[in-house]
Amino acid sequence: MINKKIILFIPSIEGGGVEKNLFSISNHFVKQFKEVVLITSGKKYKKKFHKIKIISPFINIEELESRSLKYLLCLFQLFLYLLFNGQKSLVFSFQANIYAIIIAKILSKKIVVRANSSPSGWSFNKIKFFIFRKIYQLSDGIIVNSDHFKKEFDKVFKVDSTCIYNPLNINEAKKFSKKSAPKIYNKKNSLKLLNIGRMVDQKDQITILKALKFIKEKYKFHNFELVIIGRGKLEYNLKKFIKHHILENQIKILPFKKNPYPYFKQADIFILSSKFEGLPNVMLEAAVFKKFIISSDCPTGPKEILKNGKFGSLFKIGDYKKLGSLIFENRKKKYTIKTNLCYKNLKKYNFQKNLNKYYKFIKSLN
Repeated sequence: MINKKIILFIPSIEGGGVEKNLFSISNHFVKQFKEVVLITSGKKYKKKFHKIKIISPFINIEELESRSLKYLLCLFQLFLYLLFNGQKSLVFSFQANIYAIIIAKILSKKIVVRANSSPSGWSFNKIKFFIFRKIYQLSDGIIVNSDHFKKEFDKVFKVDSTCIYNPLNINEAKKFSKKSAPKIYNKKNSLKLLNIGRMVDQKDQITILKALKFIKEKYKFHNFELVIIGRGKLEYNLKKFIKHHILENQIKILPFKKNPYPYFKQADIFILSSKFEGLPNVMLEAAVFKKFIISSDCPTGPKEILKNGKFGSLFKIGDYKKLGSLIFENRKKKYTIKTNLCYKNLKKYNFQKNLNKYYKFIKSLN
């Protein structure tokens, strides 16, 4: 056990892939550190954390849609906590990393940050880029979650990051998949498509909708159903597209599910359409249930998970015609060899092995 306090910093917990990794990593740290503290915007997910002290701003900001305000108030909370309670502590930041580094260094504290998405998707001007590079170089450690991500991040910011894969708990996913859940598809013999993710520009679900419109018009193929599970500011736009193109009988949008695993089991094909990622946890979860995966070839993650398309199919970002063609080509569901290979490849994301790597990395900083 390390005789130190570790302070986890994640202002906005929304239940996605980053958060699932946080739950696993933080609960593992309880066994390894003298004390584990979490600074976040609220206690909505407190049942996910065991023997962890949760600290939130003095006003309730958990339900605010503004991430920026959550970040600002939680950063202030981080500053106060480090100032008055930060003896023998180390910060581990999952969000707002640049600002967390600044606060930690002002107060002479060590900080490790976990970068979650490819810099390709970040908006930079030359001044901002220069500042970010200099600040990242001040951190005591940077963790990324894929090999391609490491190469890109290190090149952009001139750092030497450490790659630790997402700790994938296959047994837990299979266990929770057995819980009862309503059927989300209406037709017995349809091609059942699934997408899970926030409805924001990064996830680019509009490309999936355009692809389905394309295959209806070009191939006259109608026997499909798509379910999108999630929430986000672009939900209205997606629903508007569905209604305008008379796709209501084939596409439905469902709210965020705390337990998505039973829904993976109901699908035939999982589709990821993102413009950029880090290492998409949701793709690994689809692979657990041996679902055929069609993904955008975005930086970074999908190409690595699918072995350049050997374990699934890849299409260029935004290329709805190619995506439509791939969906149509796989309508007969003859992809067992690829799904089995993808499942076997999950051993590199071993739950305990990767959790131990987090511990060993932080221990090496003492």
